[in-house]
Amino acid sequence: MSFAPEGVWEPERLRQLISSDNYFRVLRFTFWQAALSTLFTLILALPGAYIFAHFNFPGKNMLQALMTVPFVLPTVVTAAAFRALLGSGGLVNSWLMTALDLSGPPIRIDQTVTFFLLAHIFYNYSLVLRIVAGYWSNLDPDIREAAGMLGASPWQTFKKITLPLLIPAIASAAVLVFIFCFTSFGVILILGGPGYATIEVEIYRQAVQFFNLPMAAALSLIQILINFLLMWLHARIGSKNRVSFFSTAIGGTPKKIKGFLQKSLLLTNLLFMVTLLLAPLSALLLRSFIGEHGFTLAYYSSLFTSHTRSVFFVPPINAVLNSIGFGLTAMCIAVILGLFASSYLASAKGRSAPFWDAVIMLPLATSAVTLGFGYIITLNTPPLNLRDSLALVPIAHGLVAFPFVVRCILPGIRQIPQSLREAATLLGSSPLQVWRRVDLPLASRPIMVGAIFAFSISMGEFGASSFVTRPHTPTMPVTIFRFLSQPGDLNYGQAMAMSTILMLVTASGFWLLGKITDNR
Repeated sequence: MSFAPEGVWEPERLRQLISSDNYFRVLRFTFWQAALSTLFTLILALPGAYIFAHFNFPGKNMLQALMTVPFVLPTVVTAAAFRALLGSGGLVNSWLMTALDLSGPPIRIDQTVTFFLLAHIFYNYSLVLRIVAGYWSNLDPDIREAAGMLGASPWQTFKKITLPLLIPAIASAAVLVFIFCFTSFGVILILGGPGYATIEVEIYRQAVQFFNLPMAAALSLIQILINFLLMWLHARIGSKNRVSFFSTAIGGTPKKIKGFLQKSLLLTNLLFMVTLLLAPLSALLLRSFIGEHGFTLAYYSSLFTSHTRSVFFVPPINAVLNSIGFGLTAMCIAVILGLFASSYLASAKGRSAPFWDAVIMLPLATSAVTLGFGYIITLNTPPLNLRDSLALVPIAHGLVAFPFVVRCILPGIRQIPQSLREAATLLGSSPLQVWRRVDLPLASRPIMVGAIFAFSISMGEFGASSFVTRPHTPTMPVTIFRFLSQPGDLNYGQAMAMSTILMLVTASGFWLLGKITDNR
């Protein structure tokens, strides 16, 4: 499709892509913004990881659960939340204009790099915190104590002992954050504006706005190749070290806070976490109830009607039911595929294991836009002509959620003692019976966690949905983007209201996830 659109090989298209200054600039900007986002996220999240790994404080478990919510919020909601907080018409600018009697907004970061860098940090902060804190809390304290007994200062112990031991966790988190920022779509599209384009955004523009499918396909192949190499690197790091992709709990034996320095460090980090987490989400919630004349429920009530000039063929509230239905179906697809893939990876050995791990994880590193684009250009001929089928949406969502399910289930299966399987085999059980009676019951909790992850991810999936949803069956993220793309206070308010509903649905899923992990 990329270089032979008419069935004839045309290498000129590849040369055109490579030699084009525009697409080289897009590729360079994609790497630059991903690297910068990763660097800032690590700098800000590592102190928080230290706090969570070493100290107990009131509300720690609740804050740990809340910090999970931004990671699974759809990027379109993240973008809407930051517009509601720091946009030209956001709450902060409105308050400052009223308090200082200003005629214009004092904070002007709309459609700037600063705007979407803040959103990237918000989105990935909890990922770094939980990966590094979970690994840090399980490091052997005897090593650090031995260094102290030999005369090493706390700084020397950290630099020569702790930091080298943390490198695998930091590297693993950095690779994942880079991948997520490299494939960022909704945040760049909404907050960056037309002046900024990553490969992901350029694929969308070439396919949807210019209908240049060969160029979009060529960009997709380049992105897939780069992401596969990054995912292989992540698999290599994970295969040699006990780094959890996204631990549901942080272990270890945290100590009590002592001294002014520790208390100051704790309070500073907690204040930053709460501000980073609550400020955008609170602004989103408040903005959905504030109209031109103060408090209003008009934005919510208008979701139940379809206006004459609306961009929707059905009342927008139908998007909630569509998303729930697609989410449940995608959850079943992702869990079934994730079970089989996890069982295979748990038994794989040798040098080929990281390769197959990277292959199975490729949907995680491949952008949702690329996946959605791939579906519409491949599943368009019999017997798999699904372009106009409702089944295409949950299939696409299931594939996007599949890697997350594998990463939830795989550690649980790997922790099952081989002696239990051998005992079941000696008692006459077949391999299928061993898998059904030993592996499945012991991995039931990770399977439930993976199912909740899959449902939450499907609810918030935007990239692939922007390609495969039909006008009469929009999902919630697609509905939000359509509202934000239209001028007018009513459309903006409806986007805030729909974003709030999606945020509450997502948070409910992770509240249930917290209940599951707390009762283990």
